[in-house]
Amino acid sequence: MPVENKKHSDMKEAINKFQVELLHLQFVDLEGILKHVTITIDQLEDALQGKIMFDGSSIQGFSPINESDLYLMPDIDTFSVIPWSIEEGYAEARLLCSVLNPDSTPFEGDPRNVLKRTVEKAARLGYSISIGPELEFFLFREDGEGNPSVTPQDNGGYFEPAHDLGEKVRLEIYRTLKAMGFRIEASHHEVAMGQHEINFKFMDALTSADNATTYKWVVKNIAKQFNLHASFMPKPVESINGSGMHVNISLFKEGQNIFYDETDQFGLSNSAYYFINGLMSNLEYLTAITNPTVNSYKRLVPGYEAPCYIAWSTSNRSTLIRIPSTRGAGTRIEARHPDPSANPYLAYSVIAEAGIDGIKMEQRPVEPVNEDIFNMSCEERKSLKINNLPDNLETAVNYLESNYIAKEILGEHVFREFITLKRMEWEEYRKTVHEWELKRYQLKF
Repeated sequence: MPVENKKHSDMKEAINKFQVELLHLQFVDLEGILKHVTITIDQLEDALQGKIMFDGSSIQGFSPINESDLYLMPDIDTFSVIPWSIEEGYAEARLLCSVLNPDSTPFEGDPRNVLKRTVEKAARLGYSISIGPELEFFLFREDGEGNPSVTPQDNGGYFEPAHDLGEKVRLEIYRTLKAMGFRIEASHHEVAMGQHEINFKFMDALTSADNATTYKWVVKNIAKQFNLHASFMPKPVESINGSGMHVNISLFKEGQNIFYDETDQFGLSNSAYYFINGLMSNLEYLTAITNPTVNSYKRLVPGYEAPCYIAWSTSNRSTLIRIPSTRGAGTRIEARHPDPSANPYLAYSVIAEAGIDGIKMEQRPVEPVNEDIFNMSCEERKSLKINNLPDNLETAVNYLESNYIAKEILGEHVFREFITLKRMEWEEYRKTVHEWELKRYQLKF
């Protein structure tokens, strides 16, 4: 039986087994926020042929009102029955979709299509991209009216065992993700109070972005069932660690990890060194994509384990790029600066293409930094040529707009609309009177 027919057959079997009645067709906007339209299962075949239309002008950054018709093309690989919807004789399912123009060509403004282009460009060079993200999140209590607070659910610390509600939530998230086809590798409490992380297996870049999107959706839904709020905000609480989305990336060619070389002192190939240099050379210009909110830059400060200095090392966790100790097929480059507010489709695209651009240039990076950068003076960092990431969203967007590589990766539409969206966000933030200002100035002046 052909692969596509078998996938279709397996989907139909699951629909019949669980008596699925409703199907959620999901996609993401420019910020990676999940959207969906719900159809009855009777419309499945129309959906699979890309016949389900929606108004693109109602999605931020998608289409003008005079060219608003867009269509959803489901990816059968993403079909899953939604575990928390299952009742006796009833269930719901979901499919992640790419967005098409009326003529069935890929819609340029769809972030999923951006990553698909990146994957195709890499394939033309003989590469397949493998990515394993690590997304941290907080569990906060709700107030008496069901609104989220910033009160952590627990007082635990890194890797601490617990028998509290947080552990029960993580267990239920694990069970749900496993039922949806995820291969979970680890689950643990993170450094900050109320902070958690669940890691899933390396996959190809597109599947990894799909999984990250699904993961955030599942975590929020399961937390709500326990009257908790799950937050992927980069820095929701001052004076404690924020949440990152470390991106572990490998390139394979003809089934072999091209980052590994057993003869090198660090076990790294020339391609790995070139990739590191490509990433480091373009980091400032792409930070607005990997750290896309005003709040992102409250995390990227010294003292809370989040990297804010552009350097690399094989073990030093104060550097932005780290090479975990696993070698052979597991050799990978870890970019530690992205955060969970990033759209994974766009973030993985810019990281992969910046690194591949480095391979084309064939230039090695500066020497690795093995000292604690956070404890260095400005003079010491300057002598080692260690630069800072942008320290606010406006600066990051200015960098993004000034360099050709982002437009080349994202495409004209996403590049233009993303910059417009983020300039509006910064301007709104700049004009807002914040609680800090009131406390500091209201009685003083």
